[in-house]
Amino acid sequence: MTWAEICQDKNLQNLPYKVELNRRGKIVISPTRNKHGFYQGEIAYLLRKMLPHGHVLVECAIDTMEGTYVADAAWVSAQRFKVIEEELSCSIAPEICVEVWSRSNSEEEIEMKRRLYFDKGSLEFWHCDETGHLTFFSTRGKIEFSQLCPEFPQRIQP
Repeated sequence: MTWAEICQDKNLQNLPYKVELNRRGKIVISPTRNKHGFYQGEIAYLLRKMLPHGHVLVECAIDTMEGTYVADAAWVSAQRFKVIEEELSCSIAPEICVEVWSRSNSEEEIEMKRRLYFDKGSLEFWHCDETGHLTFFSTRGKIEFSQLCPEFPQRIQP
């Protein structure tokens, strides 16, 4: 299937899962959990509050060299948003892409997504672990705090 076909398939709508498409055209479905949604929502809220000059996306589909993957949250500048606003999935990654840890994730998968999002133009990749601790990365590797949003907390707490 293509990403457009997945988005139009009535059988795949309203699922309690995150849906992605790997490079072989296979659908990858990951279950969601309330804690995951909490972290995703808080990160999106704080991004919007702290970086009001851009746009916040949740469940942001990004076309990569290995398929269409979905960032849990993302921040995109107004200029870049003009490019992706009408796209079904992003041809260029938002400047900040955030992955929230799920039990179905592996370290290899998170690393792969980080690489793929950077290859598509992301400037920062953030990873939120199962305790709400955030780790920030630039294209050069791990960084102590976000360069694009230096005030962003290093931990989200319920």
